[in-house]
Amino acid sequence: MKAVVLVGGFGTRLRPLTLTRPKQMLPVVNRPMIEHVIGHLVGHGVDEVVLSMGYRPDEFHAAYPDDHVAGVPMRYAVDPEPLDTAGAIRYSALEAGIDERFVVVNGDVLTDIDIDALVAFHDDRGAEATIALHRVDDPSAFGVVPTDAAGRVEAFVEKPPRDEAPTDLINAGIYVMEPAVVDRIDAGRRVSVEREVFPAMVDDGVLYARHDDAYWIDTGTPALYLRAQLDLLDGVRGERIDGVDPGAAVEPGADVSRAVVAAGASVADGAVVIESVVMAGAVVAAGARVERSVIGFGAVVAEGAELDEVVLGDGEKTEHGERLHGLRRPEPD
Repeated sequence: MKAVVLVGGFGTRLRPLTLTRPKQMLPVVNRPMIEHVIGHLVGHGVDEVVLSMGYRPDEFHAAYPDDHVAGVPMRYAVDPEPLDTAGAIRYSALEAGIDERFVVVNGDVLTDIDIDALVAFHDDRGAEATIALHRVDDPSAFGVVPTDAAGRVEAFVEKPPRDEAPTDLINAGIYVMEPAVVDRIDAGRRVSVEREVFPAMVDDGVLYARHDDAYWIDTGTPALYLRAQLDLLDGVRGERIDGVDPGAAVEPGADVSRAVVAAGASVADGAVVIESVVMAGAVVAAGARVERSVIGFGAVVAEGAELDEVVLGDGEKTEHGERLHGLRRPEPD
């Protein structure tokens, strides 16, 4: 089974972390996000992956020169221009010669949703496409998907006001599709699968959806990106993971708690790092305090500085004793 992984976005909500790399190449507990995504697919029978790319495709080529991730071959489909979600799916499927049922996933979603069960449901219903659904408290930031008793989608409502949402089941960004879906997508223009293709399929009665309560998180903001990593440390998704890489230099007098410290990063004596991510090459100097923050590659938190809910971009440096709260440096445009 083949899968198309959508990784073409600019990652604007994660800036400044994504100024020099696609968000799927950001580390999640010391392993690029894309490896977590593809590893999940491989665990459910996917044996070939097509990356639908647009932003900084060379970063993927450089990281995986043998064109394999998680033990499976990976092909690249670089959109010649922004084509939106459906346009990207069409372009990637045609570039890879996909002519059978396939899976599509958003590359910034980390999840344990059962793709085998989704495919079986899809086949049982004879669907043209099937959407994985997930329940959330506030569906206003997502596409909500009401269904009938058989799972046939009755509507596809993109980002409704919270008090007007017909259901709290959202589009989880995982689809099973037949090749016929590709034929529905116009060539040569931007086409949204959520706003155009799925509503048309609802009208034709060929779109289904299946609810799954498994772990699911959209990592598209710094707070959610951080939470996805803390969930792994806490054992929310199974066995607890140690966030401090053996290649990190954490001095005995440092206090590192519920945090990720990457290989090549250093945390000095007297420094405190709590519920944070310190990326490769970053430095947390003596007496500094970092809480609920993300410290980018090669960034420096100077002596005595205090950071709370801060995103420090690659190579950025704080001043000695500087106190920062609730900001990003540099600020996104």
